[in-house]
Amino acid sequence: MVLESPLTNVQLELMKMFSHDLDDDDLISLKRTLANFFAEKASAEMDRLWKEKNWSDQTMENWLEGDKEFSEQ
Repeated sequence: MVLESPLTNVQLELMKMFSHDLDDDDLISLKRTLANFFAEKASAEMDRLWKEKNWSDQTMENWLEGDKEFSEQ
């Protein structure tokens, strides 16, 4: 397998930190921790966008109904 781009700083750091095998329970825990980390970042960004763009529950309803005016905001 040939890499098309170099590893990211996160990939390199994780490879250094986990250069040994984890048992299955620890691996599951690590995956959950990483998933929670990225979920929290995504949620914080959505909160920021809601405030910045003054979105509301009605905005979401309009998006679900396919309202073009609101989907381009």
